[in-house]
This record gives sequence, structure tokens and C-alpha cells, in this order.
Amino acid sequence: MLATRREVLGALVAAALARAEEKSAVTRYVRFRRGPVTAYGILEGDAVKELRGGLFANPQPAGKTYPLSGVKLLYPCQPPKVLAVGVNYRSHIGSSAAPSNPEIFYKPVSALQNPGDPIILPKDSTVVHYEGELVLVIGKRVRHASAEEARAAIFGVTCGNDVSERLWQNGPRKDMQWWRAKGSNTFAPLGPVIAKGLDYSKLMLQTRLNGKVVQKQSTSDLLFDGPAIVSFISRYVELVPGDVIYTGTPGKTDKIAPGDVVEVDIEGIGVLRNPVQAE
Repeated sequence: MLATRREVLGALVAAALARAEEKSAVTRYVRFRRGPVTAYGILEGDAVKELRGGLFANPQPAGKTYPLSGVKLLYPCQPPKVLAVGVNYRSHIGSSAAPSNPEIFYKPVSALQNPGDPIILPKDSTVVHYEGELVLVIGKRVRHASAEEARAAIFGVTCGNDVSERLWQNGPRKDMQWWRAKGSNTFAPLGPVIAKGLDYSKLMLQTRLNGKVVQKQSTSDLLFDGPAIVSFISRYVELVPGDVIYTGTPGKTDKIAPGDVVEVDIEGIGVLRNPVQAE
């Protein structure tokens, strides 16, 4: 039986309302500095509502609101540790065999960089690439987690750039570990917000270099999704509130140089923008 015009309109309205409810259910947390004060807050439009207390310990409104233009956004949490996943999109690994489990490595917390602050290229670096990525933020202590326990442990998501020096990573004189290839200072831009309540399984991720789109793919194409990554890591390493996990980059990557601007834009989260400078 064909649907009536009223039924079709009703279905469209219901779908629109569902999308609006989903959007309104998303909370966007920031960490910011205003003068000598550093605090967490909730971003609503162009206003930042300050919170009192730690982000993962039920923070309460501080009763202060600032214009976004009046604060400096920082990377949105202070992670005890930073992990990352390699080769997690088919488009990135090409004809190579897909891994049987998530390929995990560490980045030092000293590699973190704020939104808007520069990626600084070490003097002896030569082939440094961008890698736009979705980043998971852990909100609960978790060990030996099932898929559902892992899903519940993910507090929210943000944008990240897993900056990589390819010769130090894979060149003829590569290091035994990726300690500087992916861990040099400023090689882990993060932010600008942590989006909580967002369905991160199907977000469009785009990376732009000087305004040109150079990566574009949905997070639905991840080989290992967020819960699978968290569950696997937790078998061996306990995850704690504030830990972050870069989930891998899609497609091809390319070289960045002083004067460039890299933007990682993820649907529902925002834009992580960083200029590039020489040391």
C-alpha cells in the first residue's frame, strides 16, 4: 500500500526531529586558558561556560561564561598517555594485507600541541607528513574490556594530527622505534573540542592543506572501530580517564613545509587548525 502524502511528511518531520535531538544531545568540552586561569568548559555556540573540577570527575558549572574569542583553546584534556593505531583504513594500506588486530604504538605526551599553535619541524627533518585522524578519549578505567565495556569507556572524540617524519619512520636509516618519527615535540596536535554523545562511527573526516582537501573519508571505513581498539589495548595496557587514542589516517599523506596550514575537519566535532613552522 502506497504511503499517503501526510505519512511521508510525517516521516520526514520525525527524521528531522531525530537529527535535531541527536545534535542537541552532543556536549562539546574544551580546555582553555584565560589570563592566569586554566579550566575546562562547555562550548555552546560562541560562548564558553566554565566548569569547576576535573573533566572526568563530574565537573560542575562555575557560573562564568566567556566569549570564545576571549579565551585560548588548549588541547582538550591532559592525557596520562597517548596511543595511536597504524594502518587502520584500507585506503591507507593499499594492496598490503590488512592487519589481524589493531597495530598500536605510543606517542609521548610532550608531542601534544594546542589548536592554532604551530607544528614545528625539527632542523634535520626532511619528509614530514600530515595524518588527519579521529581520536578517542577514555573516560573510565578499563582492563580486559569486552566490546560493550570498551564502548562505555569512550568518553568522547576529538580531532588529531599524527604528524610523521617518514625517513625516520621508514627510511634507510630509520630508528628502531618511532620515538622521534611520530613523537617529536608538536607532532600530536589535538582538539579543538571533545564531543560527547556523538555517533562517531560514521563521521566525515577531511584534511585540508592550505585550503585544499587532501584526505576525505568516513570513519565508518575504519578497519577496527573504537570499541575494538579499546578492547584490544585493554588486554595488555590498562586505560585510564584522559588517555587518548589516535585511530589512524585514511588515504594518502603528503609533505608539509614551513608556511603551510593543516586543518583536520571532522563532522560534528570541528576543525583542528595548525600552521607549520621551521625550528
